[in-house]
Order: sequence, then structure tokens, then C-alpha cells
Amino acid sequence: MSLQAIGPATRLITSATLADGRVVDIRVGDDGLISEIGALAAADGEPVEDIAGYLLTPSFVEAHAHLDKAFLAERFDNPTGDLNGAIAAMRDNRHLITFDDTVERAERAVRLLASNGVTVIRSHADTTIDNGLASVTALAEVRRRVTGLVDLQIVALGAWPVSGPEGADGRALLHDALGAGVDLVGGVPHLEGDPVAATETLMEIAAEHGVGVDLHTDETLDPGAVGLRLLAERVIATGFPHGVTASHCVSLGMQPESQQRATAELVAEAGISVVALPQTNLYLQARGHAVGAPRGLTAIAALRTANVNVAAGADNLQDPFNLVGKGDPLETAALMVMAGHLLPVDAYATVTTNARIAVLGAPASVEVGQPGDFVAIRVPNIRESIAYQPESRLTFRQGRIVARKGS
Repeated sequence: MSLQAIGPATRLITSATLADGRVVDIRVGDDGLISEIGALAAADGEPVEDIAGYLLTPSFVEAHAHLDKAFLAERFDNPTGDLNGAIAAMRDNRHLITFDDTVERAERAVRLLASNGVTVIRSHADTTIDNGLASVTALAEVRRRVTGLVDLQIVALGAWPVSGPEGADGRALLHDALGAGVDLVGGVPHLEGDPVAATETLMEIAAEHGVGVDLHTDETLDPGAVGLRLLAERVIATGFPHGVTASHCVSLGMQPESQQRATAELVAEAGISVVALPQTNLYLQARGHAVGAPRGLTAIAALRTANVNVAAGADNLQDPFNLVGKGDPLETAALMVMAGHLLPVDAYATVTTNARIAVLGAPASVEVGQPGDFVAIRVPNIRESIAYQPESRLTFRQGRIVARKGS
């Protein structure tokens, strides 16, 4: 495997197999957008990349990562194996993590993701009282180092509590993080005593800075957790003008179908994207259920029926929240097939088109005028890409190869 910064442009890609089975040539212009698709001849001196035998699609988007925690599984134990145990492991060992260590681990995770076909990553960064801006500044440095390789968004995963008098320090820290280059406001309203006030506070801070929100929402099997509904109601009532993403939303999967439908319709009206996180939630949730353990996923079917944009992410990468994972969106897609009951083409969309909508606000396709950001995988079709998750891949940014993996 090789992984490099953007080098000489590959502007003509030949013999690409598209998802619909067509085999075409693709030219990417100097602006990084697709200029031609068809049977094309190379111009004199034009760089050409022949990818005969490769499936080519829009590149992967990792819609929900925690790069600051990546690769800590060998260092910190999660004594209970659940969410609270993972949170405690981070809290109790925070003093052992340095800035340089965080940068090294996070950059390694980014380059692993890029080698697997990812060109856009949204990562949450712990912005807690005990951690301050340490994770934010580390990920900002990583973003500088990987410019040209991936687009890296940083979400300030705010401290709790964040509302009321006791939340003053947490609010101040969020403002500081936004001043330090964070792209979105994050938080965990369902862990607060007043989830409504927490949601309102986080959205108010985001609105003040003119940015979107991506909230850890209802990461619990408690069917009484209705933070997703509260978020949707708040977005509708205020006309919040920026992007809104709700990640996890596990409790929705435990609620009656009528309640799922009603919430899903509100989420659709509010224009909220929901990010399912099968790897980490399958690992952390349902440990207290000896019989008939729930899967710990959101109500994917109800959300899709209501036309909610449902994306999927890997969440944690070999840390106390998820001991495994290989930084490959095809692994996430496979879980969306097996645990989420999606067809392969729909599961693939959760880590490409739908994830891009959630993170960047717009889809991508292999059409003239669209970005020349692709992943090419040595398989004949989408189903086999998910089934085999082959090593042989090429990652393109603006028509140029930035990662070449396998043979």
C-alpha cells in the first residue's frame, strides 16, 4: 500500500466500471470536477490511469469518527464493556494522553481511512472540562497535515452539563473551541438532567457562531429517551438555518412503531440527517440483556420510510468504545446489511451519497459537473465490494490518485 499527498494530476481515468454496469472513461478538469464521460481519447501528454476491472463510485465519507481516541484499545481497559465503562476509561486515563500522541494516532487513523477510499471525515473531539482544547488543537494540527488528502471536519463534543448555572464552564469552553477552528457544535443532551435545556443551549451557541450541530442523541436502550424528537421539534420551531445531524438515536429502535413513525416524520420535516453507528452500538449496547438482546440500532426502516437521510459511520476505532474496526466503510456497510437489514446498494449509499449529504450538505455522483473524488475497488459490483471488502483500491481526489492500496 502507498499513501501520498496529491502529486501529478491523473486527469483521464479509463475503463471504469460504474455501479450500473457501464464501462466508461472519465475526464476531470482543472477545477477538479468531471468534465466528460464516455469513450474518450487521451490528449497529447495527458496523464491516464487505466482501471479496467475496478468498480468506480463516489468516494467514501466517514460521517462519525472519534480520531482523538483512535488506537487506545491496548492502553485503556473498559472494565464493564458498556458505554459508561468506556467513558470512565477515558476520564480515568486522560492524564496519560499527550498532544503529540493524539496527533500521531489521529493522523494514522486518517491515513488508514484514506487508503480505504475515504476523502471526507467528520470527527468529534472531546471538549470536556478535564480535557479542555487538547483534542481540538490536536485534530486541527492533523487537519493541517492531511490537507489535500481528505477534508476533515471537527465537531466540539461539548462537556456536560452545558445548560444552567452549572454549565457555565462548559459553554465557555465551547465558545473557545469554535474560536480555535472547530466546524460544528456537538454534545450529549441525553446524559444531562434537562435534555431540553441542553439541546436548546447547544443550538443557541451554534446559531451564534453560524455553524451546524451534530449531537450524540439517545445513545441508550431506554425507550423513554426522546431527544431526537425534541431536537426535531426545536429545529422546526426555531427555523434553525444550519445543518443538523443526530448520531446514534438508539432509543428510537426500542419505541413502538407508531412512535417511531411520528418521530421520523418530524425528523424528515426538520431536515435532520441521522447517522447510524452499528459497530460501536452493537458492542456497547444490550450487555444487561441475557435473553433477547436488542441490536442497539436506531429505527432504520421507519426513518427511511419517512424519507429521512440515513447515513452510517464507524464511530470508534480500536479504543475503549470499540475494541476492533479496520477503518473501512465497507465494514460499516456490511453491518448495515446484516444488522440493519438494508439491501447492499442501500447500505453502500449510507457510507457514500447519504453520508456526503449529512456531512457536506449535498450528494455526489459520477456525472459531469460532479467532484472527481472517487474510490475504485477491484470488484465487479457493489454487492461484492461489501461481501469481499477487497484490499485492491484507488482513492482519487479531484481526479488525482492520493492513495493506492493492494495490487
